[in-house]
Formats: sequence, C-alpha cells, structure tokens
Amino acid sequence: MRARRGRGALTLVALLALVGCATPSEPGGTTTPDAPVLDPDSPTTDDDAPDDSPAPSPTPPTSPAALPAELTVTLDETGEGETRTWTLTCAPAGGDHPDPEAACEALARGGLDAFEPTPRDVACTEQWGGPQRATVTGTVDGTRVDAEFSRINGCEISRWETLAPLLGSTGGLL
Repeated sequence: MRARRGRGALTLVALLALVGCATPSEPGGTTTPDAPVLDPDSPTTDDDAPDDSPAPSPTPPTSPAALPAELTVTLDETGEGETRTWTLTCAPAGGDHPDPEAACEALARGGLDAFEPTPRDVACTEQWGGPQRATVTGTVDGTRVDAEFSRINGCEISRWETLAPLLGSTGGLL
C-alpha cells in the first residue's frame, strides 16, 4: 500500500511539474510557446503602443483592357417582339449604344466566355428574371460572336448580369 502512495505522489509531482512548465494558453485551449507574458505593473514602451497611423488607402481597381469589338445588340425588353437595336465599337468606345464606355468595360471583364451558351448538362435554378431577350452579333477581339441572352433561369440570369451594361438592365434600357 505504501508503494502505491509513493507512485501516486510521484505521478502527482510529475503532473504538477508539467503544468508549471506549460506555456500560457490562449482561449480555446491552444498553447503558444512564443506568447509574451505581460507584467501589468511594467511601463509600456513605444513598441507596445498601438499604431495610430492611417491605413494605406486601397488601390482603386483598374479598368480591364478594352477588347476591340464591333457589335450589334438587339434588345426585346418585353419579350413581345418589340426590339431596339444599337451598335457598339470598343477600343475606342463608340457607336450609338446608350453607354459605350460601360458596355466596353463589361465586355472586357466578361471576355469571349460571356458569349458561350450554358452547357446542356448544367443544372440551373428555376427562377424567372423577366421577359427580356437580347441578341449580340459581330466580332470581339477578332472572333465572330452570335449569342442569345435571356433571363429565363438562374444560369441565363447570370450570363445576362455579366454583360448587363452591354445588354441593358432589367426593368428598362440603360
């Protein structure tokens, strides 16, 4: 019985020694060996003071490089066949489009991929975004495009939103 007490006492002493050597623990129980132990009575130095200097202002996003384009956009806002048609050129922006600069920026951001139809094997949310339909024909960066856009489901709404400044916003023309 005395041997058991000796082992128990030895185990207790070993555990206390380990606990005494442990590093400060952060909330959540993880230990950080390099965590400083601060003495509340010691004066702070300039290194300990918070940095009051203003944060650097973020760099404004740059406009994507314009893609050369010559496009004809036909928009049916109501889905009833009454269309508006305008032309757009990019690099430099021009044509009779209501906002050629915004349309060219959207085109540069979306690139040629924005004209690709949704693959047939992709599941799209069944939501209706409106009756708008648009057709875009012409060339973008030397590549012929002939694409149709609508707002009949989630995938098509996403395609529309990518080129909204080119196609026209929902609820009315730009």
